[in-house]
Amino acid sequence: MTPEPDAKYSSAAITLHWLTATLVVANLLLGLSMVPLPISPQKLEWYIVHKWIGITIFLVTSTRIAWRLIDPPPPPAAMPDWQRRSAKAVHALLYALLLLIPLSGWLYSSATGVQVVYMGILPLPDLVGRDRELGKVLRVVHLTLNFTMLVLVCVHILAALKHHLVDHDTVLARMLPMTRPKEKLG
Repeated sequence: MTPEPDAKYSSAAITLHWLTATLVVANLLLGLSMVPLPISPQKLEWYIVHKWIGITIFLVTSTRIAWRLIDPPPPPAAMPDWQRRSAKAVHALLYALLLLIPLSGWLYSSATGVQVVYMGILPLPDLVGRDRELGKVLRVVHLTLNFTMLVLVCVHILAALKHHLVDHDTVLARMLPMTRPKEKLG
């Protein structure tokens, strides 16, 4: 392996990555916390916030994808081909899930007859008509996509830590704010 270049993601890419990560973790925790609650004003408010965060994740992800087209990421870090292919596949799946999960939630809300009103201001159109059976299916789809996201986020974090703590390369440092990656020595 040759030392990887001292290439870092742009400040905008780093900001969008960590904003996305924060929103995803917050929404996963909120989702896991709110589901078992009995029906109450608090639970309904948490559902509303959950939907707002989901739509925000969709918007931030769309911005990230557009930004990648304008400002491509730095060259890949030096690593074996199987790791590079795996990283590319996980990233593609994460991007897909970052779009599909909010969409599935919006579809689920539409099927259950509960309109999504973004930030309490912007009513979003129902994507499907009210349909109890479809709502049941979409609930399972939404939950399955979320658990898939949870697994992939864990894989993503573990891979970043492995690169940092075991391989001692700059893969993690390239995405950390306020750091300069250094080339791997020896």
